[in-house]
Amino acid sequence: MNGVTKNIAIIGCGNIGGSIANGLVASGEIKPDSVYLTKRNGKSLDKFSERGFKTTSDNVEAVKNAGIIIIAVTPQQLDEILFQIKENLDPLKHIVMSVVSGATIDQMRSKIGNDTPVIRVMPNTAIAIQESMTCISANPENKNELKLAVEIFDKLGKTVVIHEDLMVPATALCACGIAFFMRAIRAASQGGIEIGFHAEDALFMAAQTAKGAAAMIIEGGNHPEREVDKVTTPQGCTIAGLNQMEHSGFSSSLIKGIVTSAQKADTLYSK
Repeated sequence: MNGVTKNIAIIGCGNIGGSIANGLVASGEIKPDSVYLTKRNGKSLDKFSERGFKTTSDNVEAVKNAGIIIIAVTPQQLDEILFQIKENLDPLKHIVMSVVSGATIDQMRSKIGNDTPVIRVMPNTAIAIQESMTCISANPENKNELKLAVEIFDKLGKTVVIHEDLMVPATALCACGIAFFMRAIRAASQGGIEIGFHAEDALFMAAQTAKGAAAMIIEGGNHPEREVDKVTTPQGCTIAGLNQMEHSGFSSSLIKGIVTSAQKADTLYSK
């Protein structure tokens, strides 16, 4: 890709779209002036335009000036967006990358009406600090476009290529999962306050502990229970706390929450 096709358009610069934009630029490999951001209320993009991003409320304008089109709108807005831009999508110039929950590649291609490659991408908001867990899928004929998507999102955290059938579960585990782990950290900090720490200290200590636990799994490659065993001594305080949490349904609640989110995500886009 060269010239204008190197530009990226993010259609729908809300929380996730803005996080992608921030992450792309923070990676140091993409300049703000090569990223077009759109939103119905263009005024809300002023903070981005002040940093050098191209901003507009005109989705067609953004598509005309970019080669990679990242669609980051709600499922309810998707059909309207595709209707707006489909006449300007060129299969030889454009790649569509969709972060829209529940909308399949075939559904989007049927709305577009041509052979423009469509890649499904499911990041989470940690993309803003290059720490996203991003799941990506594509049709078999779009191997080169899939490779490009992986290259882009590898700059923004970790990626895994999955079968499209798993994209809805990935939404629950990774995209919704950010909120689940945030709530766990908040709960841990509240426990810290109750046992004597100031709120700011308790939150920092809980967050750093969570970060350390995650790093031990990712970098050490061990199963979580193996790490748990290292800190649970007979009649000790750790096992006492863990057992109390399990009696109250800690693991079961988290599992049920992920399953419920997956079931809901499967209904967000009208089939």
